[in-house]
Amino acid sequence: MIDPKPVASTPQRISFDDTEIAFSSKSNSELRKMYGLFASMNSNFLVKTGTAFLKAAFAIKFPFVRQIIKNTIFEHFCGGETIEECEKTTRELWKFRVGTILDYSVEGAKTDAGFEATTQEIIRTIEKAAGNPAIPFSVFKITGLASTELLQKVQNGNALNSEEQKDFVHVKERVERICHKAYEKKVRIFIDAEETWIQDTIDRLAYEMMEMFNHEEPIVYNTFQMYRWDMLDNLKKAHEAAVEGGYFLGVKLVRGAYMEKEGRVAKAEGRQDPIQPNKPSTDRDFNDALRFCIANYPKIAICAGTHNEESTYFLIELMKEAGIAPADSHIFFAQLYGMSDNLSYNLSHAGYNVAKYVPYGPVAAVMPYLFRRASENTAIAGQSSREFRLIKKEMRRRKL
Repeated sequence: MIDPKPVASTPQRISFDDTEIAFSSKSNSELRKMYGLFASMNSNFLVKTGTAFLKAAFAIKFPFVRQIIKNTIFEHFCGGETIEECEKTTRELWKFRVGTILDYSVEGAKTDAGFEATTQEIIRTIEKAAGNPAIPFSVFKITGLASTELLQKVQNGNALNSEEQKDFVHVKERVERICHKAYEKKVRIFIDAEETWIQDTIDRLAYEMMEMFNHEEPIVYNTFQMYRWDMLDNLKKAHEAAVEGGYFLGVKLVRGAYMEKEGRVAKAEGRQDPIQPNKPSTDRDFNDALRFCIANYPKIAICAGTHNEESTYFLIELMKEAGIAPADSHIFFAQLYGMSDNLSYNLSHAGYNVAKYVPYGPVAAVMPYLFRRASENTAIAGQSSREFRLIKKEMRRRKL
């Protein structure tokens, strides 16, 4: 593995507007390509029409569509189609001391064979990460190993028939096999958050794994979506349970990924919306969660998965106040590959632990993920505009 570039030798105020550092890994031609991509994504009309066209083109197997996507949006947001293809991305990121989180993003497995194939793939990411500082975490979704219907039935307390009971035993076995491999290889692993109607089941599995494998060091991390109004209390209860059980609490904090769906389903079912009343409430709880985690360092290990500059600065200040070194292994920052390089590269340059979620999988199978990225970049207030502004700023700087 290539040695990373040295970080700043003395503490400094980080500027997330420093585009020279943010785009230090990009050539002029790569920057121009990014400019074209984000110029397109900055248009709601182009994103909507383009997404519709690509879905139709894939359905009818339109010539060259796969290669067009692979050379544009796939190349920007994904590391490759296989773990091996991600090696180049991993090496390029690590040149700048930015880690890789290999995220197998194939969705839609419905059979035992499909669930087992996903389990084996996650284990391969753990084996790839073992002993490799450039890959600090692995990650998986429980819905890659189990049907949503079964998880929901368990959460609702519905009686399972004999076949479903066997299926759920297999689910727990798959989760334990993955987490045991992570423990054996000393690789930290995230269990991703999902929709509220299955999240309690996921939480229970996550805490069972922490109680098994987190006594010596944080190995298993659960994900807390702070756009839920009950999540700060859930975090505090999880900490109480960890203290009582004598294990480290692994925490990945995010704002969340299912907001529109959650509100729509809650309204249709006539129940209380689990989502915060507004964005300031989410921002407040996210920062309060950061404060709580640092107050309970080192028994809480945290990864702040955020593209929000204010929250990133806030965690930096909390670490300084608590006397926690930037490179402390209990604290990481994370962003999605292809987004917010101004955060990732400036953080790593200043000596903080930072990693990128790097999705991978066959182009056709990863399309749902790519469509969400395109949609979110136009829907998130100013996200594509911020990326576009920074790219234009760096292009002007290089021209001058």
